[in-house]
Amino acid sequence: MSEARAFLDVTQSVLGRRWVGPTATEERQAEALAQAMGLPDALCRLLARRGVPPEEAERFLTPALRDLLPDPHGLRDAERAAARLVEAARRGERIAIFGDYDVDGAASAALLIDWLRTMGREATLYIPDRLAEGYGPNAPAMERLAASHELIICVDCGILAHDALAAAAGADVLVLDHHTGGETLPRAHAVVDPNRQDETGALGHLCAAGVVFLVLVEAGRQLRAAGRAGPDLLRLLDLVALATVADVAPLVGVNRALVRQGLAVMARRERPGLRALADAARLTSAPGAHHLGFVLGPRVNAGGRIGQSDLGARLLSTESRSEAEAIAARLETLNTERREIETQVRDAAMAQAEARGLDGPLVWAAGEGWHPGVLGIVASRLKEATNRPAIAIALDSDYGTGSGRSVAGVDLGAAVQRLMAEGHLVKGGGHPMAAGLTVERRALEPAMARLGDLLARQGAGAAGPADLRLDGLLMPGAATPELISRLEAAGPFGAGAPAPRFAFADMAVHSIRRIGANHLRLSFGDGAGTRLDAVAFGAFDGPLGPLIEGHAGMRLHLAGRLEINDWGGRRRVQLRLEDAARA
Repeated sequence: MSEARAFLDVTQSVLGRRWVGPTATEERQAEALAQAMGLPDALCRLLARRGVPPEEAERFLTPALRDLLPDPHGLRDAERAAARLVEAARRGERIAIFGDYDVDGAASAALLIDWLRTMGREATLYIPDRLAEGYGPNAPAMERLAASHELIICVDCGILAHDALAAAAGADVLVLDHHTGGETLPRAHAVVDPNRQDETGALGHLCAAGVVFLVLVEAGRQLRAAGRAGPDLLRLLDLVALATVADVAPLVGVNRALVRQGLAVMARRERPGLRALADAARLTSAPGAHHLGFVLGPRVNAGGRIGQSDLGARLLSTESRSEAEAIAARLETLNTERREIETQVRDAAMAQAEARGLDGPLVWAAGEGWHPGVLGIVASRLKEATNRPAIAIALDSDYGTGSGRSVAGVDLGAAVQRLMAEGHLVKGGGHPMAAGLTVERRALEPAMARLGDLLARQGAGAAGPADLRLDGLLMPGAATPELISRLEAAGPFGAGAPAPRFAFADMAVHSIRRIGANHLRLSFGDGAGTRLDAVAFGAFDGPLGPLIEGHAGMRLHLAGRLEINDWGGRRRVQLRLEDAARA
């Protein structure tokens, strides 16, 4: 790819990127799709980029969950876990759900609470305090729960919690997780995890809520075999969709179908918590995948990050409208506080990382008293700015607690687990795109150096700013609501399935206006009278904002994603501007 001619001859954009357009093969595939299906050229280019042949295009554009949902028996222990769950519900046993404090954990816990409630059973919810207890099961909590419950279900955690699960004497434990497992499994009645060492990895892209959903599918099958009707699982897909997008699981295969169907369920606004959260966030239309990842997800996360850890799970599982509205209002406030804390830590982390150097295989920063709740977001910001795996660490007395995010093709979770096995860490684990760790302060520098070595072996740090992949050229007049509607048939878009990006060549820039300190609004046109609005968030955090603001009549190539702006009751197309280059 690097030897091919740069798209529009842009070898280095204002953000230092090389623009890459469709390959010759993709151009031919797009032509074949257009001839066979009569679809718009822009949609055909997108399908060609996804590798969809003409004979599969119609099925791809209308994915059916029944065709894509895997057999739960393909997951080890799924049948056993479902049988134990059904038995506990039938016998009226006391059940506790131990969940992680992020969106995936909250949604997974809410899935089980909702399912059990429909079966006439209530469950105890336990979400550990992020600061006092840390991530995952701990021995004191598991011992207390085991003393008063016959069954404990750990969701989005537990695969590495050998000691903690061993403390749950007298209770059966189910682990429904998706994080990378170790060489041995913890002691439990059943461990369902597509990233167990003895799994094929075929379902490794599922988030924890996806794993829970498959176990509930198997539970429904067992209920039907026994002549009993189980709960309606389709109405639970709003929770699965939220978790899948917020946990940055790739939107391919069954994940794409789960999110698509879940968005349709969410549009009905039947779940009190999600309805209240959307209203608190002032959403004026049915949520899309973008809203799950960047509007609703961060608000659910805010409780676990800087507030009360169980707020997210309580919001998603409550049947009370008044309780939902109260929790949503609290999460809205916490999310505002989270953004302020994040900005402070992000700026300090970036300055430290820049001083250390951004050209290695790993970017990392550590600070005294940094709030642990924002470390994952800060690591994401470092990763996005450098196109390298990144770790942000909060130092406290003799230890540091960190969170990391990775780039495509580099398995950070496996590297952290290797680091743990070598004795460099007190605790560590994760999955390919995200990981957490605890390290002794005195071992911090050598641990990060060793982690950098492990990541370099996977190719981390071999490239500069990521190439910007573009799906083709558009003229402003072609960017219509009808085109966006057709493109959305290939969605939802997100991790593993990026939204289509288009270039607008040789454009004149008009009506530039700053929004706040960092954002930019503008309009641009081709000189033929057609203009298109654009917005560039964070434009003044880098060189993009100053270039456009001071363009002085210079013609520019502009690139980004098309979206609908419903602000003020007017429905119009705008470009989410991501990069620019001098024409």
